[in-house]
Amino acid sequence: MRLPRLSQFSPSRLDRYILRQLALALIAVTGGLVALIWLTQSLRFVELVVNRGLSFRIFLQLTSLLIPNFVAVILPITTFVVVQFVYARLAGDRELTVMRAAGLSPLALARPALVLAAFSVVACFLLNIWVVPASFGAFRQFQFEIRNRVAAFLLQEGVFTPISDDLTVYVRARDPDGTLRGILVDDARQKNSHATILAERGQLVSHDGAPRVVLFNGSREEIDHLTGRLNVLTFAENSVDLTQSGKSEEQRFRDQTEMSIGELLHPAPNTVADRDIPKLRVEAYRRLASPFTAFSFTMVALVSVLMGAFRRNGGLLRPTAAVLAVVGLLALGLAIASLAAKENGLIPLIWLEAIAPGLVCAWALLGRQFGLMSAGLSLKLGSV
Repeated sequence: MRLPRLSQFSPSRLDRYILRQLALALIAVTGGLVALIWLTQSLRFVELVVNRGLSFRIFLQLTSLLIPNFVAVILPITTFVVVQFVYARLAGDRELTVMRAAGLSPLALARPALVLAAFSVVACFLLNIWVVPASFGAFRQFQFEIRNRVAAFLLQEGVFTPISDDLTVYVRARDPDGTLRGILVDDARQKNSHATILAERGQLVSHDGAPRVVLFNGSREEIDHLTGRLNVLTFAENSVDLTQSGKSEEQRFRDQTEMSIGELLHPAPNTVADRDIPKLRVEAYRRLASPFTAFSFTMVALVSVLMGAFRRNGGLLRPTAAVLAVVGLLALGLAIASLAAKENGLIPLIWLEAIAPGLVCAWALLGRQFGLMSAGLSLKLGSV
């Protein structure tokens, strides 16, 4: 890209020029990676569409609830990638050289990247504290309802529908009013009572939020494992629970990913086991500290591209070192979180790992400039 004449540039225009490229690249890279991760993670739910008749619309609604978590995880990484790439391209096109020749300091050159990092930090805070817990809670509730509450409505005509691994339902026809005809139920949820149920017709109902099918004019066939005899019981009316466990009172227990910061730090009595409290605290502090990694990763990239002597042909040493540093920080963060879950006294290390690298890089990149500014201010005050 051709750089306009120096006389046309002002600091604000330069900031907008670089920031525009950073923002567009961040949107493109983050969007592409989120789409790729969503595609790979959603494959485990394809079975609900292929084998259980789940509509594609509901499939999209279910899997889209995972997207906020993907964004929260990869946004600090994509911020680093974008800053590293855009500034390296500016250096390769000699644009950074021209800007430096125009008298721009490292702080002025780094300012657009710092604005982008601030946006990423704020976005990660919003995602970690509010959006991700809410979306995870909605996802798990939706998934629970599909597998244990709405499973009955996945029944299709002329298809053996596996409600679960040990419950299969066949329906020959389904009338417009919802009446089922020609019903076969293979129920192996009880280990010692594998039954096959046949009925002329039936009706889907809901009892305490759990799906049931009321059967009319049918029979229940079951083999006695002790005698080997086939026991047949005919009935005029019977009902079968269609939840996976066969228990309508089944409840869904909340995961730590669904809890708010307050619930993680101060869980309600008798809702979590004592052994899980340290893990909840680590999760809370991880959510609060991890957004600062976007700042730290940005500073690592800026040190890579703005420090050191200019090379006409570029170089791979500094970008490789920056990538390895970020990978090392990610691995270190996982290790510290694992250790802190066992020993809560190590929780301050979570904050240290998230913030300290950025402060160190900021001092390495901008410390000299601040020192010169301080010295100049001291000389002015002395002359006065």
